[in-house]
Amino acid sequence: MALVALLFGTGSCDKDFEEINTNPIQPTSLNPEYLFSNAQLISAVNSLGYQAPIVQQVQIPYMGNPAGGNLNVVNETQSAPIFNDLYTGAIRNLTDVIDKTKDDPSKSNLYNMARIWRAYCFQILVDTYGDVPYFEAGKGFLESTYLPKYDEASVIYEDILKEYQQATDALDPNGDIVQGDLFYQGNIEQWKRLGNSLLLRTGMRYTEIDEAKAQSIVTIAVDPARGGVITSNEGNAYVSYSSIFIHPFSAPLMATERHNYYVGAPFVEYLQSTDDPRLEYIAVKYENPVNPLETAGAENTNPEDQQGMPYGYDDTNIASAPGFPGKINAAFAYSQFNRRTILRLDRPEFLVTYAQTSLLLAEAAHRGYIPGGEAAAQEYYETGIRAHMEQMEAYSGDTENAIIDISTEQVDAYLAQPQVAYDPARALEQINTQYWVASFLQYHEAWANFRRTEYPILEPINYPGQDPSVNETGGGFIRRLPYPLRERSVNEDNVDEAIARMGGNTLGNPVFWDVVR
Repeated sequence: MALVALLFGTGSCDKDFEEINTNPIQPTSLNPEYLFSNAQLISAVNSLGYQAPIVQQVQIPYMGNPAGGNLNVVNETQSAPIFNDLYTGAIRNLTDVIDKTKDDPSKSNLYNMARIWRAYCFQILVDTYGDVPYFEAGKGFLESTYLPKYDEASVIYEDILKEYQQATDALDPNGDIVQGDLFYQGNIEQWKRLGNSLLLRTGMRYTEIDEAKAQSIVTIAVDPARGGVITSNEGNAYVSYSSIFIHPFSAPLMATERHNYYVGAPFVEYLQSTDDPRLEYIAVKYENPVNPLETAGAENTNPEDQQGMPYGYDDTNIASAPGFPGKINAAFAYSQFNRRTILRLDRPEFLVTYAQTSLLLAEAAHRGYIPGGEAAAQEYYETGIRAHMEQMEAYSGDTENAIIDISTEQVDAYLAQPQVAYDPARALEQINTQYWVASFLQYHEAWANFRRTEYPILEPINYPGQDPSVNETGGGFIRRLPYPLRERSVNEDNVDEAIARMGGNTLGNPVFWDVVR
C-alpha cells in the first residue's frame, strides 16, 4: 500500500505542473509598439564627449574621464557609449519589432516605421565608426547570432537608402495607427516626410564622392508624389521630456558637471560677428557658476559680454590662453550654457528638423540637383535660418527671463548682415555654416556635415598630447571613433577584419563618404 501511495503521490506532483509554475502576471512577450517607443527614446544618443567639441560648440577643458574631442585623444569612456547604447537598446528593440510585425498586415505601418528608424540608428553608427555589424546585428535573441560580422560601410549605406525609400513608400495613411509613436503619434503624412528627409540627408552624404549618385537620390527624396520632405517645424522629429522624466544629458550639466562645460570660442565668436539673436538665449555668464541655478546669482546674457573658451588647452594651461578671464571659485569665467533655456531638464531633443532639411535643399539647389537655381537656393537658405530661429522657442522656460521670442524683424535684420546675406559665390560656406548653427545640440549631425563639407571653417585644435593620426590622416580633425574595447575582445576576429578593410582603427581614419582635404 505504501508503494501505491508513493506512486500515486508522484503522479499527482506532475498534474498542472506548468500552470502552477507559470507566473500569471509576468509577460511572455512585449508589445512591439512599446519596443518601438523605447527605441525612439534610446536613439537620442549622448554626443557631448566627442562630437560637440569636435565641431567646437562645447569645450570641456579637462583630461581624464571627460577627455575626448576636446583634446583629440582616445578615451573609451566617451567613445563607446553610442555603439553600446544603440546596439543593446534601440537596434535590438527595432529588430525585434520588425521580426514581430513583418508578416502581420495589421501592423504594416509599425513595421515600416521601425525599418526607417532602424536605418537612422545604423546611419549614426556608420557615420561614427565606419564598418559595423549590420545584416547580422540585433539578432542575438532571434537567431543566437552573438558575434555578428562587420559589414562594409558603403554597403550598409546602400541598404539604408533602400530601407528609407521602400519603407517610406509602403507607409499607408489608411493602415494601422501607431499611437505609441513618440514623434508624430502615428501620423503617416509626417512619417513619409521624415523618411524622405532622411533620404535627402543620406543622398547629400555622397556629394564629395559621387555627385551623380547624390543628385539621383535627392531627386527621389524630394519627389512630391512620394510625400515630399519636412515642410514646417511641426514636422520636426524630437523626443519630449518633462519635469518628471528629465533630459538625461541636461541632468548632469545642471548638477555635478555644471561648472565643467563651456561654450566653444568659435561658436560664440561666429554668433557675435553676425549679431545673431540666438546667442542671447544660448550663452550666459553666471555670477557664481559653481552654484545651482537657484543660487548662481546674476545672469549676464548680453551677447557682447560673452566669451567662449578656446581649444588646444586643458585645465592646467588654459590660464596661458589669450584673454584668459580668470576663475570664479572652482569654475572658469568663460560663458556657459543657459540653464533656463537650452539646458532645461524638460527640454526637447531634436533629431531631424525642418531647418536642417531646408538648408540641405538650399545646397541641392545651388549644386543644380533640384530645379530653381540660385533663387531657390536663397529661398531655402533663408527658410532654414528662419525655421531654426523659430525652433529655438521650444527651449523657452517658465520664467520671464527664459522666454525665447525672436521677432520677424530680428530675423530680417540678421539675414541682411553682410556675412549672412546669401551670396552664390560663397553659398556652400554660408549654407553649411548655418547648418552647423541649426544642428546645435545635435552634435552627431553637425559633425557629419562638417566632415562632408569642411564648413564652417574651423582651426584644428592641435592639443600637444593629441593622437598623431588626427594630423597624419585626419587633416587636423577627428574623422571617426574607435571600436569599443569590449567589442574588440569579444568579437575579435570580425573586428580585426573590419579594421584591416578600413585601413586602421584610429581617430584620423575617415569613413567612406568623407574626403579629407
